[in-house]
Amino acid sequence: MNRQPTHSKGIISPAKGKGDPQIGQDALMVMIPSELKFLVSKTNAQKVPFHDMSLYNLYRTSEETDSGITLSGPFLGAPHATIAMEKLIVLGAKRIWVLGWCGSLQHDLRKGHVVIPTSAASEEGTSAHYPIPDRTLESNAKLNSTLEQALKKQGLPFSRGPVWTTDAVYRETPEKVRAYQNQGILAVEMEMSALMTVAIYRSVSMAGLLVVSDELFDLKWRPGFSDPLLKKNSRAAGQILLRLAGC
Repeated sequence: MNRQPTHSKGIISPAKGKGDPQIGQDALMVMIPSELKFLVSKTNAQKVPFHDMSLYNLYRTSEETDSGITLSGPFLGAPHATIAMEKLIVLGAKRIWVLGWCGSLQHDLRKGHVVIPTSAASEEGTSAHYPIPDRTLESNAKLNSTLEQALKKQGLPFSRGPVWTTDAVYRETPEKVRAYQNQGILAVEMEMSALMTVAIYRSVSMAGLLVVSDELFDLKWRPGFSDPLLKKNSRAAGQILLRLAGC
């Protein structure tokens, strides 16, 4: 990938605007509207007004900065998600936990299976603008280990490994699927490589859970968005992230 060679500061920088809240070190980024709604209801989090609220929503579980957890979303695609991550960081977040869905590329990853994305192959247009020379796009190893322990304790089936991030949902061609499949890539989604890049660039910790919502491993699309197991495991995964963020 052709990355920018310098660390020049952008003309527009992420900033804490007038009236924006100060948040604690832990923030959840929830990609899926239904799962964000569930977690907000589960925690009785309150919607917080802030400068970018026309782009996504922000919720807090407590008015006290140090004791509360921030929830944000929903998001679609790398540009949208990275705008939010940049904002969460300037508001005070140090650990970013992500919940999303993905399409399986491997035969043993069926609908409802949970994936810990440890690294990413980028086919999105955002991460190339963040100069992190000679750095692998990866999530935080310590947080991933914590997630793995929590999933085992919960008894949720999961795999850990690389994912493929793309901007082009309708260009997941048979050739690309087969090539990434043969490389051991577990799944395809739309945000992870960019979020990993921004976390490395801004020196914060980031990790997350993806739940298989559809299958592409046999070069046919099998959506499972109404599958009860997807709903069940997405909510279990979200609650695990909430508990870890509260540590």
